[in-house]
Amino acid sequence: MALFKVEICGVNTSKLPLLSEKRKKELFQEIKKGNMEAREEFIQGNLRLVLSILQRFSNSSENVDDLFQIGCIGLIKAVDNFDDTLNVKFSTYAVPMISGELKRFLRDNASIRVSRSIKDIAYKAIYCKESIIKETNTEPTIEEIAKHIGATPEEILYALDAIQSPVSLYDPVYDQGGDTLYVMDQISDKKNKEEKWVENIVLNEALNGLSDRERKIIDMRFFNGKTQMEIADEIGISQAQVSRLEKNALKSMKNYMK
Repeated sequence: MALFKVEICGVNTSKLPLLSEKRKKELFQEIKKGNMEAREEFIQGNLRLVLSILQRFSNSSENVDDLFQIGCIGLIKAVDNFDDTLNVKFSTYAVPMISGELKRFLRDNASIRVSRSIKDIAYKAIYCKESIIKETNTEPTIEEIAKHIGATPEEILYALDAIQSPVSLYDPVYDQGGDTLYVMDQISDKKNKEEKWVENIVLNEALNGLSDRERKIIDMRFFNGKTQMEIADEIGISQAQVSRLEKNALKSMKNYMK
């Protein structure tokens, strides 16, 4: 698939506009009012996102023009369904929808052959996971499974993904009278409700905005339950410095998550 093409579907990719975060917010407010010109500008300003996701499908034999159009469908769906009140970046919301649209297209239009060696890794990983859960009653990490079967975490993730049939969360499974039920509506996870999932995305993005030291202190304080004194001893600074860094980090995170 020639992703180096300058023109895809009549679009000169080298001249695609790049919107600032401020402009995106302004346009989205107009979109909510029904402004179709703002919607068009917003879509055009996010076509680079579609191109970046196409890189993940560089091994596909499908025509890049076709894939670009499919990716644009996913982008349009993301624009029409995005809720900016959730404090999630548009790109965070749009990426899985665009990717899902592309995977569904490839699933329906191509036969994907998975090598025997990749299948073996996937099945070993699944068997290992089930054995560890049965013995310890706890779910192992990818790193633990990798250590047990002698593979790298990356190989395991790739293998498990390869044996799955690509399914978009937005695939309809039932439709009657215009009231459509999607795959995502049938997924139940007591540990990660939809609200919790969104909160975790925002929290992770807020943590990523901290310095390495601030992030380490927050992790030790609130995820590992350590005292400020214990943290001070471990990283070699005073308790007062830990307190100051913690306060600054929490303030930064609070401002980000407003």
